[in-house]
Amino acid sequence: MWETIRRWFDPRELRSVGSTPDYRFSLANERTFLAWLRTGLALIAGGLAAAQFLPPLPLAHLREVIAVALLLLGAAVAVRAVDHWARTERAIRLGEELPASRFPAVLALVVALGALLLAAAVLARGLG
Repeated sequence: MWETIRRWFDPRELRSVGSTPDYRFSLANERTFLAWLRTGLALIAGGLAAAQFLPPLPLAHLREVIAVALLLLGAAVAVRAVDHWARTERAIRLGEELPASRFPAVLALVVALGALLLAAAVLARGLG
């Protein structure tokens, strides 16, 4: 694990494998990385907004659970983004198949589930 994290911060190690790719592929990989970072930041902002602006919900501490879940999900997205960027850049340099990832599907399901739970909480508050 520490070796992987070290690689994220060592551009010499990344450039020591394979050959220099067409810069357009590296730039596209970087744009994807930045899009994932924006997603992580949006989740973190949502967590902070939930903590500060959601009214008390029908279940005790539900607001805090939502806020912490969004904050942790945002952190996970940011870490996953840099890991995927590094693995993809390495694959591009080596001329290998790009790494597959289930993370986008998992993230989509978690966000959808969270939205459904929030809708249920809002309905419970409105009806009860």
